[in-house]
Amino acid sequence: MSITVLKPGLLTTIQDLGRYGYQKYGIIVSGAMDTYAARLSNIIVGNDENEGVLEITMIGPSLNISKGSLISITGADLSPTINNKKVPIGRPIYLNEDCVLSFGRCIRGYRCYLSAAGGFDVPVVMESKSTYLRAKIGGKDGRALQKGDRINIGNKSDLSRAMLNKLKMNIKKESFVSTKWYIKNFVTDNADTTVIRVFEDRQFCNVTEDSLYQFFNNPFKIDTRSDRMGYRLNGPKIEFKEKLEMISGEVSFGTIQIPPDGNPIILLADRATAGGYPKIAHVASCDIQKLVQLKPHNKLRFEKIDLNKAEKLYLKREKYIAELKKAIKIICI
Repeated sequence: MSITVLKPGLLTTIQDLGRYGYQKYGIIVSGAMDTYAARLSNIIVGNDENEGVLEITMIGPSLNISKGSLISITGADLSPTINNKKVPIGRPIYLNEDCVLSFGRCIRGYRCYLSAAGGFDVPVVMESKSTYLRAKIGGKDGRALQKGDRINIGNKSDLSRAMLNKLKMNIKKESFVSTKWYIKNFVTDNADTTVIRVFEDRQFCNVTEDSLYQFFNNPFKIDTRSDRMGYRLNGPKIEFKEKLEMISGEVSFGTIQIPPDGNPIILLADRATAGGYPKIAHVASCDIQKLVQLKPHNKLRFEKIDLNKAEKLYLKREKYIAELKKAIKIICI
């Protein structure tokens, strides 16, 4: 079984949860922007959470997918259809014949994730299938998908086969069938201003009182120059009590840096391995999924929480995922 690209879309790449353990050699982590949606997509079809998925940005591709495939779509709603019929999001979908999966208007969110039971058969580079575009490694030849690309689908897990067999029992003449159960889509309608929770980082105490007030009480707009490396923000300029002379230090997904122009940058999946700008705050892990579903020109504002609260939110989410995996096994086996 395989997937063949008929149209590539705006930016469609293969990503998993990232390339960890190589930052000391200057190799970035990369990986899915919305790791939560990517994990859910894999869980839904019985894959390991870290299996490679297609990350689809705003304008989706058109794909020919082989008969007998089991797929799922999570994250943004980009109006997916199979053979021109609407496709449900957040459910396993069995294809009873060779089908064309297409995407239309972007209804909500910015990035969606397509998984296939068995995963995508591409080379593992430094323990990851993630595409790092600038270095041209991982994924499909280290680049975004192009028209004519063919990607084979790997061997299904026992859970995937059990899921598939149950779906096959319910199919008649339809080209595809999905389960009655589904996972709630956590990408909500785009609000005028999205609240992103953050906690203090190392140079927070060096920011002036007025700038801290502006930072937490005024909205910021995502700049059009934003990409997978980071979201540049336009809004109140952040000033420091005194000039800071710094050496480069560690950064991670969600670090908020302040360059000399005073406009914050939120570091994302393709961030560098280290950074030399002051770090004033960090996005709570549970809100990364909201952040990366925002488009250029969308507005956000920051809400301060403490590290303890951020950890509790993270643990609550991980508990949900653990319970979800157990529930799917009970339903399907």
